[in-house]
Amino acid sequence: MQVIKRLGVLLCSLIWLLASHTGVYSADLQEIKARGELRHLGIPYANFVTGSGDGFDVEMVQGFAKHIGVKYTLVYTDFYSVIRDLLGKNVVRKGADVGLEGDFPVKGDMIATGFTVLPWREAVLLYSQPTFPSQVLLLARADSNIAPIKGSKDLEQDIKETKKLIGNNSLLVMERTCLDPSNYGLKGIGVDLRAYTKNTNLNEMVPALLNREAELTLLDVPDVILDLKKWAGKIKVIGPISGHQDLAAAFPKDAPELRDAFNEYLAQIKKDGTYDILVDKYYPGVRRYFPAFFSRENEAKLLSP
Repeated sequence: MQVIKRLGVLLCSLIWLLASHTGVYSADLQEIKARGELRHLGIPYANFVTGSGDGFDVEMVQGFAKHIGVKYTLVYTDFYSVIRDLLGKNVVRKGADVGLEGDFPVKGDMIATGFTVLPWREAVLLYSQPTFPSQVLLLARADSNIAPIKGSKDLEQDIKETKKLIGNNSLLVMERTCLDPSNYGLKGIGVDLRAYTKNTNLNEMVPALLNREAELTLLDVPDVILDLKKWAGKIKVIGPISGHQDLAAAFPKDAPELRDAFNEYLAQIKKDGTYDILVDKYYPGVRRYFPAFFSRENEAKLLSP
């Protein structure tokens, strides 16, 4: 039995060695263990990946690498390249159809970077259990004459009211991310959309807004929490553009064992308190925005098989 196991490990290592020369390769749990390294694709964004070697997702995936007994490596990428860097393929979207094309080097084994669960991404990726909650909001400069909505217990009505306030104002967006206007029915309806293309860093949306590149912008809650502190008195939240969203780690479709191992690890750190420590370290105050997500009842539901 031991001989068979050793042969299996050697075979996995040989496959990895050969595939690394072709530049196109995605690996499941056993191949990663044989290689001895987990490559984490991360994008500097909203304290999930700070760009300084730490962050909520960085620490979480570092713990996961240790959990499965391999070395951790952080590979920086951006929102336009991250799926290609994981799958070795470009995502092609034509209406509701989603496909893959091309052959590119595979640079990582998993994505964990405040990555929103979106239907078109689910068509090509395996997602973990939710790692963090989010929601897309509409923001304006503090001196804007657009007043925040009063808000109610009816989220759908609040979203409609917020969208109506966009009116003829220019709206800064970033396509192919969680701030893509097509995700929220804002494309093709006459909204003055200004696609931000100077770089692919969502952290630049508020500076661009303050630089008057548009009257309004979209941003998700984790980033809003940080920006309201960083740009205190200079921006304001108008209202919600989306319902509550989930952020999660993402894996290739042919890496189900790696995804399952991550889910087991996530359940473990939620149970032993490590997850709560990370939340409080990087997002103090976030629990008041999403009390249901962080409730003990919801945690128990996610922990159940």
